[in-house]
Amino acid sequence: MKAGFRAGREPIETASNDELRSLQLERLKWSVRHAYDNVSHYRTKCQAQGVHPDGLRALEDLARFPFTTKQDLRETYPFGMFAVPVKNVVRIHASSGTTGKPTVVGYTQRDIDTWSELVARSIWAAGGRPGDRVQVAYGYGLFTGGLGAHYGAERLGCTVIPIGGGQTARQVQLICDFEPRIIMVTPSYMLNIIEEMTRAGVDPRLCSLEIGIFGAEPWTAAMRTEIEGRAGIDAIDIYGLSEVMGPGVASECAETKDGPTIWEDHFLPEIVDPATGRVLADGEAGELVFTTLTKEALPVIRYRTRDLTRLLPPTSRSMRRMDRISGRSDDMLIIRGVNVFPSQIEELILKVPALAPHYQLVVSREGHLDELEILVERRAGSSANDAEISPARRLERDIKSYVGVSARVVLREPGAIERSAGKAQRVVDHRSNGPRLP
Repeated sequence: MKAGFRAGREPIETASNDELRSLQLERLKWSVRHAYDNVSHYRTKCQAQGVHPDGLRALEDLARFPFTTKQDLRETYPFGMFAVPVKNVVRIHASSGTTGKPTVVGYTQRDIDTWSELVARSIWAAGGRPGDRVQVAYGYGLFTGGLGAHYGAERLGCTVIPIGGGQTARQVQLICDFEPRIIMVTPSYMLNIIEEMTRAGVDPRLCSLEIGIFGAEPWTAAMRTEIEGRAGIDAIDIYGLSEVMGPGVASECAETKDGPTIWEDHFLPEIVDPATGRVLADGEAGELVFTTLTKEALPVIRYRTRDLTRLLPPTSRSMRRMDRISGRSDDMLIIRGVNVFPSQIEELILKVPALAPHYQLVVSREGHLDELEILVERRAGSSANDAEISPARRLERDIKSYVGVSARVVLREPGAIERSAGKAQRVVDHRSNGPRLP
């Protein structure tokens, strides 16, 4: 095991609430001051809002400070939000930039060490132990997933199989040959791997895998049941985003599997109303906001993640949990006045035994009316005669009943919907100006 990682739970994971809040306040004061003094863009926002780090005397005072958004990172592209000289940055990651300029994030060596420690903590919480073999099937490169998982697994003392994304047949071959106990991958791509195993004559339930640590995209409880049932593994949810750190901001604990525990000694969470920005109480649903407490290169204060969830009380650790992501405020579809999230549709698809969990939502506009078409695959081995009502018609009925919008369901044959080696593309919006929340 590499030096620096403490096997087992760290003391802060079982600390009292007073001890945790005291540490958070100490680190919050440092982080806000660090950003204010060294990031001119953020200092200007604070001055415009009439706030100063000297006014931060309690955790609740953070609500008076301005938000940081993805737009701030784009406006200051590439390095304008860095709080240290670029020569002190040892690594740079970036988003794909498919919807505009990419968001660029930087890490000092201390940041990399902290990130590695938190991913190691997450893998331990998921049931991983030193000596385990870990197949990392997240993408490597500018995307934070692959390298974040890799460094964390090594820090824990695991043996890493760094295959990256794609090469599904190769993924299966390495699982059979190298016998990893853990796989780290997106949940949608894990389904692809399971399907490839079946095609290759490999029983997924009899392979070496015992733990899947899944992240990088929202997934439902129904998909967890699907993966665990077909692969015979514990499916654990890990959460992160590049702007805040990468994977390992929060992670589920194997003994409870009741939502990712937020590592609150490094990230202070808030839930706000997506429309007004008002802070909501724990237990209320809204948009997740994070403030980094220890990051040197890119401190972010009140970063709006656009992920919709709620904060839950602690269970297996002393830190709060986050509920499963129900959708994103910026990816939310508004269809004829109705708010629609892909996760809602996915949950309904997985309730129909004849349907596979591979789908796309295609949105178009006929005249002044939005139209929603859902492409979904028939599950291999099933047929339209398996139920009294056809799977497509049943799904249409369920969407109308539970979501409140009419949709046309198009049933496709197994394998017809394009697979992704990373995040699945769930939405294709053909409208010229698809509505979004601000």
